[in-house]
Amino acid sequence: MNIRNVAIIAHVDHGKTTLVDGLLKQSKTFRENEAEFSQTLILDSDDQEKERGITILAKNTAVTYNGTKINIIDTPGHADFGGEVERTLGMADGAILVIDAQEGPMPQTKFVLKKALEMGLKPIVVINKIDKDARRIDHVIEMTHDLFLDLATDEDQLEFPVYYAVCRAGKAWDQPEPDLDGPADLGPIFDAIVEYVPAPDVDATGPFQMLVSALDRDDYQGKYVIGKISRGVVRPGDAVTLIKKDGVREAAKVDTVYVSAGLKRLEVAEAKAGDIVSLTGIKNAGIGETIGDSAATEALDTIEIEEPTMKMSMAANTSPFAGNEGTYVTSRQLLARINKELETNVALKMDKGPDSDFIVSGRGELHLSVFIENLRREGFEVEVGKPQVITKFIDGKEHEPVEELTIDVDTEFAGAIISEIGRRKGVLLSQESNSDGTARCLFRISTRGLMGLRSKLLTLSKGTAAMSSLFLQYEPIGGAIPRLRNGALYSSDTGKAVGYGLNNAQGRGVVFISPQTQVYEGMIVGLNSRDVDLGINVTKEKKLTNVRASGSDDSIVLTPPTVLSLEQSLDFLEDDELLEATPKSLRLRKKILHAGERARSAAKSSR
Repeated sequence: MNIRNVAIIAHVDHGKTTLVDGLLKQSKTFRENEAEFSQTLILDSDDQEKERGITILAKNTAVTYNGTKINIIDTPGHADFGGEVERTLGMADGAILVIDAQEGPMPQTKFVLKKALEMGLKPIVVINKIDKDARRIDHVIEMTHDLFLDLATDEDQLEFPVYYAVCRAGKAWDQPEPDLDGPADLGPIFDAIVEYVPAPDVDATGPFQMLVSALDRDDYQGKYVIGKISRGVVRPGDAVTLIKKDGVREAAKVDTVYVSAGLKRLEVAEAKAGDIVSLTGIKNAGIGETIGDSAATEALDTIEIEEPTMKMSMAANTSPFAGNEGTYVTSRQLLARINKELETNVALKMDKGPDSDFIVSGRGELHLSVFIENLRREGFEVEVGKPQVITKFIDGKEHEPVEELTIDVDTEFAGAIISEIGRRKGVLLSQESNSDGTARCLFRISTRGLMGLRSKLLTLSKGTAAMSSLFLQYEPIGGAIPRLRNGALYSSDTGKAVGYGLNNAQGRGVVFISPQTQVYEGMIVGLNSRDVDLGINVTKEKKLTNVRASGSDDSIVLTPPTVLSLEQSLDFLEDDELLEATPKSLRLRKKILHAGERARSAAKSSR
């Protein structure tokens, strides 16, 4: 059978996963009475993917079109999950780049396209959402050509076919002014894949060889080792050699061979070079390692993964409420879970910390927060410290990561946004006004300056700002960024928060908790209106007397609390604070809970 291996790449929310939905449905992968036929975002099966509306994990599926098997790899569009892109693009021979007809190429478009072109993949461009009123197709195509000029690694990549689509409606055309009311038909994109994506360049006759690009697991078969066969044939029962990253060789045996068929794994008697397969029985395999015929095999080039740019401390929960809400509460259990994550989350790193904690490093706050949320949902109780930027020493000087930041916002808020970025030592590179009343601002800013920015922008723009960033390079570390947050309101006592105490707290700032919330000494309950930390007794009740003063029985009116999300809680943290994350709660706290001990520690460190 003819085979084509194609990756779908795009910026967040440009329609990549929606295109995969259409390809699956129109290839008759599902019967019309199957549940998947009526679903959207079919491949986004992870709970967080559904809730956040983004792709986090790269996934592969397969369809058949006119006798050609097409393996489709759906990749994340957010740079925080770039490790997923890097480890899976090696299985593809071509890439469909999906671009919004209004927004045009965005920072993550550059990131994923750069990776695809570096690997020599043949690109096909799909301009999506051409039914938008604010579409600007000609300008977007011009911007796309400029992007290819910047990123192409050889001249052949400057010539690419362009198609036009409304992926949400399952429609595609090969000309820019189509009949939008026509029937659903993605045939032009299927034809483009068969015509422009080359067949896998592999050796069909040599001894079996495969690079491990992904891992999966279930309770029935255990570990699945996933990759594209670069040479030979593999069958159940074959004796193979696993070549580890350090060169050590291990003997292993293939139990079962699967290929993709829609969303399912299909067990087969053999799989040939060029196809993407899932093998079971090779328990010790890791991503980037080589599996091959025991008689003759050599290691393939390992997958190059960019280094993390952000880190945070992570430890088992030590708060006074530790163990009340979770199932897994010990450091040993947390370490085992982190090590399990490191097997598949190739962009994540871990080192032992100085205080029985673990230093977990990733690509950004979103990358790390998704892992923390997974831990919560699995029953872990953890405490994490303030995210910190990873610096490097180059030629004896400290360097920090610098990023290109793009912000789309209503024009009326652009001035406030530019001012906020200026406070964070960012530099405005360009500003472009659009016909729909929005402005696109392009900045150069350190990763330090980005920390905590997302929630601040939503406040400044009344929820209209959309930001995305792209790592550029390491540069000599810049000047200090001023503290961007006021002091914390923390509980001075342990007990249950009551209306009277919270009324006193809300007179001092913004409150994060509601009445009847259990609190402990040192737990953060709000944000002070001043730039100093303040202890306040939110458990204090009004004293009862026998004398009624005028108005003394008036009911207290409390402002609804500001409830912080996981990302907002991480943004809030200062160096002396922690986030307690459990399956039921997110609590901010001081590292040292008792005020006296904090004062002594501060005095000692200032000497």
